[in-house]
Amino acid sequence: MRDFFFSRLQPQLFLLLLLSLKRVWTQEHVGTTPSRSPVAPECPEACSCSLDGKANCSALELPAVPAGLSWRVCSLLLDHNRVSALPPGAFAGAGALLYLDLRGNRLRSVHARAFWGLGVLQWLDLSANQLETLSPGTFAPLRALRFLSLAGNRLTVLEPSILGALPLLRVLSLQDNSLSALEAGLLNGLPALDVLRLRGNPWACSCALRPLCTWLRKHPRPASETETLICVSPRRQTLNLLTAFPDSAFRHCAQPLAARDLAVIYALGPVSFLASLAICLALGSVLTACSARRRRRRTMVRPLLRRQPVPEVPASQEGAGSPAAAATQV
Repeated sequence: MRDFFFSRLQPQLFLLLLLSLKRVWTQEHVGTTPSRSPVAPECPEACSCSLDGKANCSALELPAVPAGLSWRVCSLLLDHNRVSALPPGAFAGAGALLYLDLRGNRLRSVHARAFWGLGVLQWLDLSANQLETLSPGTFAPLRALRFLSLAGNRLTVLEPSILGALPLLRVLSLQDNSLSALEAGLLNGLPALDVLRLRGNPWACSCALRPLCTWLRKHPRPASETETLICVSPRRQTLNLLTAFPDSAFRHCAQPLAARDLAVIYALGPVSFLASLAICLALGSVLTACSARRRRRRTMVRPLLRRQPVPEVPASQEGAGSPAAAATQV
């Protein structure tokens, strides 16, 4: 009877053992416990996170970027807060971040190393802030960036070194700033750029605007967009469309030197300087040698003149030439 009981009990024990092992494996590999519902791991405090890596920190009056960001966060919404500055390594630990929304804050300064470590970031929105200047190399680490918005700030200058080379950037939004021109190097470093939003800027239609007009002709946009791109200065060009300027309108402007020309100038500059220095040294040596030779001749001639004897006059001739002798002869 006892053998029959244990024979019936063995399959049940084996089944219970399998179920317990499955629960242990689930707890170790999934990271959840049976008494708790699944939650997003390593979520910044005061933010709400989801299992797909989205951290929502919007409109929480946050004065700075929240701590506790991890590599599991793929999307970070920080819009409409009170963030005024981005220090170096502001997003340290969030190396997998793909989407970053910082619009509607009070940003006035962004450190040149604020976005270090975000090499896979594709979308960055910095619109509706108070940025006036940006440091060189600010966006250089963002090699995978495809969308960048700087709209609604106070930018007056956007140098090429600020953006650097962004080979995948397709959309650049610069509207509603204080830009008067864009340098040629800025657009040359964005080979994939397809959408450039520029309305709401006080464009100065001078020689500095030539690169932008050339880019606009190569990338035609709908009339609804180009009609808002007008000149504010100089007075004779006021209200003219940027797209209405052909390349012939800039013939009077000095052509910028190509990279090859700059290389030749930089190479010939030191060579010509050294050559002129060598010629000056050679002429100086020749003049010094000539002066020394003349001095030698003068020092050799003076002793000879001193040693030359004075001819003696005979007494008869000396007496004949005197007045007393003349009177005697008379």
